[in-house]
Amino acid sequence: MSGYQMLDPSTLVVLITGATSGIGAATARRFVLAGAKVIATGRRADRLIALRDELGPNLLPLEVDVRDNEAFVAAIAGLPPAFAGINIVFANAGLALGLDPAHKASLKDWEDMVDTNIKGLLYTVRAVLPGMVERGAGHVVFTGSVAGDYAYPGGNAYGGTKAFVKQFALNLQADLLGTPVRVTNIEPGMVETEFSLVRFHGDAGKSDSVYNGVEALTGEDIAEQIFFCCTVPRHVNINSLQVFPVAQSFAGFKVAR
Repeated sequence: MSGYQMLDPSTLVVLITGATSGIGAATARRFVLAGAKVIATGRRADRLIALRDELGPNLLPLEVDVRDNEAFVAAIAGLPPAFAGINIVFANAGLALGLDPAHKASLKDWEDMVDTNIKGLLYTVRAVLPGMVERGAGHVVFTGSVAGDYAYPGGNAYGGTKAFVKQFALNLQADLLGTPVRVTNIEPGMVETEFSLVRFHGDAGKSDSVYNGVEALTGEDIAEQIFFCCTVPRHVNINSLQVFPVAQSFAGFKVAR
């Protein structure tokens, strides 16, 4: 469209949780290289420092665990002025643990997924959202998953947490009607990151087997979709965006015989 004006990335201050690898790190790179300021959070300080060394002073590393609400709130309250006016929050921190059926799954794995994928996400949004509403500009972006829509064996608690993300995003939009704050849920299919390595508790053989013979999505693929959703004009809200690699589909129903 002739004259269509996307948002100027240099006006954006982006908070990204789970920025030490994968989609989070790729999204940090995409925004900083476009001129935005990025607050990159995570638990692995060495990776955050390496990201700052790579990208320069427009990236602020912030070592904090999203599961610790008090620490997270304090970290946000202590941001330097140049990074304090957050107008995009990308609640990306999350993980899958295990692929056992529910009757064999680890309860500890379930609890860790709930603590990070649900509670950590809630803490992130609650710490940042009031400021966005007060300043009259903002965008909340989630890393959901196709697992929040489509069930698969072993997806039990992980799929449940991503279904929560999907519904929370919709309810958040309902609450924010009448404000200029946008909400987007990004729902990737298979993305080749550290996701499976974490799911299989560091078993590289099992992790590699997930991606063998498949051209999966990359963190950069998803970062590009996030960047687009966040830079369309402010009157446009992309509610959700589901992204599969061409090699993946949800089709057919299994029958036990």
